Amino acid sequence: MKDADVSRQIQQMIRFIRQEAEEKANEISVAAEEEFNIEKLQLLEAEKRKIRQEYERKAKQIDVRRKIEYSTQLNASRIKVLQAQDDAVSSIKEAAKKGLLSVSSDKKVYRKLVKDMIVQCLLRLREPSVLLRCREGDRKLIESLIEEAKKEYSEKANMQAPKITLDDRVYLPPPPKNDAVDSHEPFCSGGVVLASEDGKIVLENTLDARLDVIFRQKLPEIRKRLLG
Repeated sequence: MKDADVSRQIQQMIRFIRQEAEEKANEISVAAEEEFNIEKLQLLEAEKRKIRQEYERKAKQIDVRRKIEYSTQLNASRIKVLQAQDDAVSSIKEAAKKGLLSVSSDKKVYRKLVKDMIVQCLLRLREPSVLLRCREGDRKLIESLIEEAKKEYSEKANMQAPKITLDDRVYLPPPPKNDAVDSHEPFCSGGVVLASEDGKIVLENTLDARLDVIFRQKLPEIRKRLLG
């Protein structure tokens, strides 16, 4: 083989090897770029997910804070309404208490009322002997109507009237000074307390006790009217 032919073949082989190398290098470059683009997209999506998750987390925090603030404001408003309602109820009761103080000032009305209270207690107790307690200022009034109350009891119960002992050692509290019904000192607007001889049964039939009972019974209706 001539030297020229050998040289030509060698050149062809070199060109072929170079062409393959270039093609291979191009394939590697394309593959690397594709892989880079895929990795870049994955990183981008990962960052997007992180941003979305962070946004959702902060949105939830804001929503929770808004709900807490709303609940706090709502509770505060309810407390104010309830407090105002309680204040109004207390004012009504205080006014009623002050009204009771005038009951005993009408001697004729108060005498009949106290007599009826004694009869009511006797009818509920139905004891052969009872102890009666009153305000010291009402003692003379009570003494003057005991027999009348016993007679009325006998007629209503159709039985002998009990022995009534007026407690001369312990009295019910006096009315409040200067009509101060909000005083912390105990007071009594009028009425009586009767007990069985052994003290096991006690009936409190004072104006204040009856007001408390009526007020408890009427409280739902009072609150309903206050709320309109």
